[in-house]
Amino acid sequence: MGCCNWRCGLITGAVFGALVAILGGVLIPVGDILIESEAVIEPGTTAYDNWAAAGVVVYRQFWFFDVQNPIEVLNYGTSPVVIERGPYTYKTRYLPKDNIMFNPNMTVSFVLPLGAIFEPSMSAGSEEDKITSLNLAVAVSSCLFHGLLETLIRMSNSSLFQRRTVKELLWGYHDPLLKSTLGLFAPYNGTFDGPYNVFTGKDDISKVGIIDRWKGEQTFHVAVFFSDASAFAPGLDKKKPLYFFSSDICRSVSASYERSYSLKDIEVYRYGLLPSTLASPIDNPDNRCFCRNFKTTKNCTMAGVLDLSSCQEGRPIYMSLPHFLHGSPSLLTDVLGLSPNEEHHSTYLDVEPNTGFTLKFAKRIQVNMMYGPSDKITVLKKVKDYTIFPLVWMNEVRKQDNLAVCLLQMLLNQRLCSICAVSMFICNFFFLMLVVSATWSCLSISEN
Repeated sequence: MGCCNWRCGLITGAVFGALVAILGGVLIPVGDILIESEAVIEPGTTAYDNWAAAGVVVYRQFWFFDVQNPIEVLNYGTSPVVIERGPYTYKTRYLPKDNIMFNPNMTVSFVLPLGAIFEPSMSAGSEEDKITSLNLAVAVSSCLFHGLLETLIRMSNSSLFQRRTVKELLWGYHDPLLKSTLGLFAPYNGTFDGPYNVFTGKDDISKVGIIDRWKGEQTFHVAVFFSDASAFAPGLDKKKPLYFFSSDICRSVSASYERSYSLKDIEVYRYGLLPSTLASPIDNPDNRCFCRNFKTTKNCTMAGVLDLSSCQEGRPIYMSLPHFLHGSPSLLTDVLGLSPNEEHHSTYLDVEPNTGFTLKFAKRIQVNMMYGPSDKITVLKKVKDYTIFPLVWMNEVRKQDNLAVCLLQMLLNQRLCSICAVSMFICNFFFLMLVVSATWSCLSISEN
């Protein structure tokens, strides 16, 4: 009888072990299939609802650099001294995607309508606050042509610096020198970004959101989900970087995993830009195409700035992190009053790892323009060297509203419920099989 019990126990243990192995191999894929089906960009999925609607509002906060010594710079060639003014906050990306069309090659095309609404309660002052800043027309014209510039400057009573309102500097004003509308983001309201063409992930979930084309140009090397990095392929791997695209700087960048934390009871991965993103071409060869002027970049050894003139119609625009974070030391001596700070000036993404949905991000970039010495233009004669001058830095912030967070929690709970339901079914089925098998085996042993 003892031998029979021993054999029955061995058989029962073997069947139970098989049950556990099968559960482990079946349950997790069931949950993953549910996540992947909801991550596809097509009507009816959580991803589509999160992507197409305007429920998630993006804010842009602007900080300007107000020149304190314009006369000294003009007359004696001293370094500009600036103080930071802001934030001036606008609600942007509040309009739903438009012209959404699904294509036979498993992509979807769309445009992003642009608009900006001033938010006084989130701002440090009024849109009518005046800022002393670099004269955009003089900076642009001195780089593009010299011919009649001195005459035009005198006739229009222009100078190296100008005093304009926040609203004018951002969205446009009539410039007396060029006799046209100038502004850092003019035109903006009523325009659109795109068109974009991205993969839906229906045939291959690993391609979801990857940009196929932007403004008609193919971007096979860009692994990205929209210009605001709103989502990535599900199932994030901490060891692999995320790639996202920013139309503001006409390029893609990568972010690496930094840490995990709980955001509204949901675990998220925080990703941050690597310092190498804005490294000099000497240290990061990928940035060589952003070094176009050997004089201003000191033979391409300058770190912290990217020359965007190639995608800005030749205008001398440079992109950097705020206050030239991770930039060459000379940037902080050419313009005085800057204080780079990793906590306040770095870019980050907070992504839920199972779905790949971005719950929070802060995209922080600085817009700069270059001016330099000239023996033909009076307002530039005292300038000693080429200077990359900071105009404004912006923090583009996206925070998921409570409804979006609830939808994500429901999706994650559905995954858990699906696993529980399947596990209960399998457990009940295999428990019954275990009882039947063990009973039959023991009866057979007893008969023998």
